[in-house]
Amino acid sequence: MSAPLLVLANVETAYGPIIAIRGVSLQVRGGTIVTVLGANGAGKTTLLKTISGVMVPTKGSVVYADREIRGLAPDRVVRLGIAHVPEGREVFAYLTVRENLLMGAYLRRDREGVAEDLERVYGYFPILRERTGQAAGQLSGGEQQMLAIGRALMLRPKLLLLDEPSLGLSPLLVGEIFRIIERVNREEGVTMLLVEQNANIALGLAEYGYVLEVGRVVMEDTGQRLREKDDIKEFYLGIKESGVRGARRWKRRKRWR
Repeated sequence: MSAPLLVLANVETAYGPIIAIRGVSLQVRGGTIVTVLGANGAGKTTLLKTISGVMVPTKGSVVYADREIRGLAPDRVVRLGIAHVPEGREVFAYLTVRENLLMGAYLRRDREGVAEDLERVYGYFPILRERTGQAAGQLSGGEQQMLAIGRALMLRPKLLLLDEPSLGLSPLLVGEIFRIIERVNREEGVTMLLVEQNANIALGLAEYGYVLEVGRVVMEDTGQRLREKDDIKEFYLGIKESGVRGARRWKRRKRWR
């Protein structure tokens, strides 16, 4: 079993007076995919921003590769090998696809390696090769998501943070993107922390998962065991139960909050 690459301990992060995540502790072992589930406003995006340095926690510890990174500036976090694919893609709309990808390698000085990785990304996402000279803002939503992931891979990250990669995409594109995510993890050993509302596909991919409710971790287990839990089936997979058992689960869910 691999050692934890990322360890959060009792992390608290706030937007001014509003506490977005409260005492969150989690681990991500090297080479694995870990998912974080939760409704809108649960604190999932804040969690990733805290790890990547976009937000600074007010309490707790964020340890990456046995190094405390709490409070490091985002550029220093990137230099350590952590790439963040944000919600909404945030590609550079007026730059070409190729220019966007090269922005992901802006810290690197190995020109031959960058050229090889550009070809590698085009291999994962052939449509980006076809669009290489096109402005990123002219791409479809699915193509922009591919570009955002490809740009992150140009860093050669050890840890990839993915925020809602399926957001706004058709089921066909969602399946394609998650197949590539799984392939990158399997073939290159890139560790991934995945925030995703599509619980079915996320739990099918992840070795381990956490459930956030109002900024707190309320449940954790292997991806397979979480898929089998009645609460997850009902509230995240849409498999509802009625009667006494359903009412009991609703009461239990209220206690999470």
